[in-house]
Amino acid sequence: MDIVRIATAGSVDDGKSTLIGRLLYETNSITADKLEAIEKASKRRGVDYTDLSLLTDGLIAEREQGITIDVAHIYFSTPTRKYIIADTPGHFEYTRNMITGASNAQVAIILIDARNGIVEQTHRHFYITQLLRIPYVVVCINKMDLVNYSEEQFNQIRAQFKELFEKANFKEQKLEFIPASSLYGDNISTRSAQMSWFNGPALLEFLEGIEWHTIENNLPARFPVQYVVRPKSEQWHDFRGFAGKLSSGTLAKGDVVVALPSQQESVIEDIYQFEQSLPVAESGDSVVITLKDEIDISRGDMLVKKAETPAPLKEISSMVCWLDHTPLKAGKTYLLQHGSNRVKAKVTNLFSSINVLDYQTIEGVEEIGLNEIGYISLKTAKPVNADSYAANKRNGSFILIDEGTNSTVGVGFIG
Repeated sequence: MDIVRIATAGSVDDGKSTLIGRLLYETNSITADKLEAIEKASKRRGVDYTDLSLLTDGLIAEREQGITIDVAHIYFSTPTRKYIIADTPGHFEYTRNMITGASNAQVAIILIDARNGIVEQTHRHFYITQLLRIPYVVVCINKMDLVNYSEEQFNQIRAQFKELFEKANFKEQKLEFIPASSLYGDNISTRSAQMSWFNGPALLEFLEGIEWHTIENNLPARFPVQYVVRPKSEQWHDFRGFAGKLSSGTLAKGDVVVALPSQQESVIEDIYQFEQSLPVAESGDSVVITLKDEIDISRGDMLVKKAETPAPLKEISSMVCWLDHTPLKAGKTYLLQHGSNRVKAKVTNLFSSINVLDYQTIEGVEEIGLNEIGYISLKTAKPVNADSYAANKRNGSFILIDEGTNSTVGVGFIG
């Protein structure tokens, strides 16, 4: 069964948590005791309806303030698909939470309050979906009940958003505009009688129909080795396999592969998922691969097809989103984690930063602060077997780690 990963985004009080709660409710993904607890909590808060946002606002501070702070991962399913939703915060100071929460998403849902239209955070959140090259974006114009389900208001906001899209770089992104009321369930799982003028799909109907998995299977095969499997048992005495998650592409028995960085060649003898032998591993599969030749491979190395070998990088140009309170400056050294490979890296230049409100480049910056996005260059101590993010997002990103605190301080997207 397919798993679709979704990230929600929007300004404060646009109704993200209520929308997700409505999806859980209408797909029967809430247990009876949980629903009863939410109904009681809603009465304690003095509202005359079941506040479905309480299903996702898990922190005490979130419930007290009525806002989302942390990234919550919510799971639900339909008869045809499983879904994982990253409910990301709307506040500017939690922009870093949205980037980390949305990093693996195939779909982004950007909520807009029908009364307020496009606001500052809409620009920022849409820019992040572009930066992460999320293939599908649903612009959910929410709270339509508060504007009397006005078709004119919906069309006006849609036209404004299309103007925003004209400034974007990732033109392959597919946009879908849906008017909705998550409070009353209009256009969430079924089409709304209140908006008969709208001919498009309901939100869940759209999510059920998207196709995404073939995209990653058609990319070059990249298999970062996480662990060398050597069982200490009589049955598997001579077994030597390489465990990891195929980040992109496909690998099959008989494929000629190259181990990086050693450049040694071999042929895939078998592919295992638990004890089951597979003819082919697809993107996203966690497997153990055995080779016909005894070659030296360890954690941090990568297996690729011979005809699809990436150029090793020691000098990297990258967009970076800064996650730390201490600003990023040229000359600092960090640990660069690319897949399972960790190397030392020095920041050699800060070229520019991005104003995410108008997408303009600010040249000659001396530092990049918390939640800011900029363009930098790094030099690594050892080669990194990466692709550009535009060509292969699964093998084109990295994180920066502060050696002193072991904190993740930056997320990079290789140019």
